[in-house]
Amino acid sequence: MGTIFIVGLGAGDLEQMPLGVYRSLKGGLPLYFRTREHPAVKELEKEGLVYESFDHIYEQSSQFEEVYLKIAEGLLQEAKDKDLVYAVPGHPLVAEQSVQLLLEKAPFEGIKVVLKGGQSFLDALFQSVLIDPIDGFQLLDGTNLHRDEIQLTQHIIIGQVYDTFTASNVKLELMEILPDDYEIYIVERAGTKEEAVKKVPLYMLDRDFKTENLTSLYIPPVKDERILYKNFTYLRKVIATLRGPQGCPWDKAQTHESLKKYLIEEAYELLEAIDEKEDGHIVEELGDVLLHVMLHAQIGEDDGYFSIDDVIETLTMKMIRRHPHVFGEVVVEDAEEVVKNWQKIKQEEQGRDQTSIFAKMGKGLPAILEAYEIQKAAKKVGFDWDEASPALEKVKEEIHEVLSEIEHKGSKTDITGEIGDLLFSVVNLSRLLDVHPEEALLQTNRKFVNRFKYMEKRIYEEGKTFQDYTLEELDKFWEEAKKEGY
Repeated sequence: MGTIFIVGLGAGDLEQMPLGVYRSLKGGLPLYFRTREHPAVKELEKEGLVYESFDHIYEQSSQFEEVYLKIAEGLLQEAKDKDLVYAVPGHPLVAEQSVQLLLEKAPFEGIKVVLKGGQSFLDALFQSVLIDPIDGFQLLDGTNLHRDEIQLTQHIIIGQVYDTFTASNVKLELMEILPDDYEIYIVERAGTKEEAVKKVPLYMLDRDFKTENLTSLYIPPVKDERILYKNFTYLRKVIATLRGPQGCPWDKAQTHESLKKYLIEEAYELLEAIDEKEDGHIVEELGDVLLHVMLHAQIGEDDGYFSIDDVIETLTMKMIRRHPHVFGEVVVEDAEEVVKNWQKIKQEEQGRDQTSIFAKMGKGLPAILEAYEIQKAAKKVGFDWDEASPALEKVKEEIHEVLSEIEHKGSKTDITGEIGDLLFSVVNLSRLLDVHPEEALLQTNRKFVNRFKYMEKRIYEEGKTFQDYTLEELDKFWEEAKKEGY
C-alpha cells in the first residue's frame, strides 16, 4: 500500500508558495490536483509540470458531496500500489472536504496519509479586508449555510462560494437575518495580483457574480443593535438587563409566584388571538408568553438554580425521547398511535403511581380546564361513555336537580353543589362531542361582549343611557345585534 502526500497550494501565486510544498510538487511522484483553477497551477504548467486534475468530476456531478467522495475514492484506488501527491488550494485542513474524507477512509484501506502544509486563504483574506480575527470570527461553508449557525456580532467569512447559484442561496439565508441593504464584501482571488474586494449591498450579492473557486464573502460584525432584535441571544441579554442592577424596578421585584397570574392572562390572550386568525396579533401574544418563559428562566439564573439553557436542554431531550418514531427506530401508523406511545413513555418517565390516576395531573388549572383534564384521565382507564347521548341525558338530569333545589329553597351550599355538577356534566358533554369547553366558553364570552358593545353603540347614538330603557327594549337591540352577525 502507498502513501498519499497532501499539500496546499496556498492562496496566491507561485511566489507565495512555501518551498517545501514546491519541492513536493517537483519531486517526481504522480501528481493530482483537486482543480487546475488556481493561480499557482498555471505558473507550474509553464514549468512543464505534469499532473492530473479532477475538474472533470465537477462537470459530471451536481452535488459537491458527490464530487469530494469520488475524488477521495479515486485517490485511494490509485494509492493502493504507489505513493502520490494530492494538491489542493489553500491549506489542506481549511475548507477541504476531500481531505477530510481521505483522513477518514485511508486507515481502513491500509493507506498512509501525510499532510505537508500550505498557506491558508484565511491569512490573505484577513489582510484583504483588514480585520483581526482575535475579535472573533466564523468560517462558514457557502454550500451548506444555515442562518441559525451565524453569529452576527462576529466577523463572518463564507467560503466555497463557487457560483451564482451558491451566491443566491447564501443571499437568501442572510436576508432572513440582515437588512436587504446591509453592506458585505465580495473578495476575489485574495492574496494574488488579481485580488479584488468589492463592497455591495446584500441584495446585490448574486448580480453579475464572477464564477470561480477563489471567491469568498466577508460579512462585517453587526453594530446596529436593532438588527439583532430577532436574535435569541440578544433577547436573553435584554431580559438579563431588565433584571440587572440598573434594570426595571418592576421586573427586579418579580418572583415565580408573582408572575403566575400574568402568565395565565397572557395564555388566554394568545388563545383569543388564535381565534381571531390575526397573524400580527398572534405574533405579539406569543412574544408575551415567551417573555414570561424568559423571566422565569432569568429568575432561576439569578437565584443560581437553573437558566434558559437548562429549560431548552430539558425540552429538547424530552422531545427526542418522546418521538422515537422520528428520532429512533419505532414505526407508527397514525397520530392516535403517536399519542399512545407518548403516554406510555411519559408514564415510564414519571414512574407508575399506584395511588391515583390524578396524581400527575397539572395543579392550578382553571376549574373548567381541570374538569376537562379529570375526565380525560378517567377515560384512560375506561371510566367513560362511548358516545355523547348518555352525557346529554346527564346534563338534563343535573338541570332538573338545580331547578329542584331552587324550587325547594335549598341552601346556597346545596345550590352551589348542584350548579357545579351541572357545569361538570356540560364539560363532559362537550368533550364527548370533541368540542373543547374552554374554547366554546371563550367564543360565547366574545359573542356576548360584541353584542353588548352593539347595544352600547345604539344607546349612544340615541343620546341615552341604559337606565332609559326597559329590559324588553334592550332585548330588541340584542336581537338587532344577532341579525347583524355579532
